[in-house]
Amino acid sequence: MTKCYPPEEQLRIAETVRAACIKAAREGYEDAGIHGLCHEGAWECAIDAMRAIDLKALLAPDCL
Repeated sequence: MTKCYPPEEQLRIAETVRAACIKAAREGYEDAGIHGLCHEGAWECAIDAMRAIDLKALLAPDCL
């Protein structure tokens, strides 16, 4: 059975995920640049950083 969350909770979850993606991408890109990767390589690192986000860590503790 699928639980439906109220719109405000869905928005909170979406905003949390978006913020985590932006943070991971920035950090991945900056770290790659520091290590001398070109723009394309740094972008790939940014994408990999977003893929590596621990989604369970973004959930509210009472939802686990």
